[in-house]
Amino acid sequence: MSTPDETQSGRERAIIYVVVGVVLGALLVLGLVMFRAADRGRDAEAKADELIQALDAAGATVTPSKDQIVRVLGDDGGATCADPNDPLTRATLQAQLANGAGGPGSRPVISDRKILHGQLLIIQIYCPDELDEFQQYVDSLQTDDVAGA
Repeated sequence: MSTPDETQSGRERAIIYVVVGVVLGALLVLGLVMFRAADRGRDAEAKADELIQALDAAGATVTPSKDQIVRVLGDDGGATCADPNDPLTRATLQAQLANGAGGPGSRPVISDRKILHGQLLIIQIYCPDELDEFQQYVDSLQTDDVAGA
């Protein structure tokens, strides 16, 4: 039996080794990213379950599905927790607490006490460090039992 002669140059073998090393490194990084994403997915689902339970305990008649909550809030509360105490965020919230008219007919209204309860629950579960300041803001709003039951 004879051994075949090597026909590849050292440079060609080095290029193959480098390409294989880069591909393996990319697969390693991809595996780590996917592992962390799966971990965040479990956190998001656990927080969504907690929010659903809190909404049910608060007497909500309709709650979003777990998948909807995970997609919207993720594991960090999404836009709700981005900066709930920012003046622009508060101004946007106050614009939503209006009579629904557009333009010059828009007027602030006295909203129902329960209107912000869901947002308070989201902040409590997803970003509890923001809760005290946001709760003070909600308490400063003029609300009443205007929606009935």
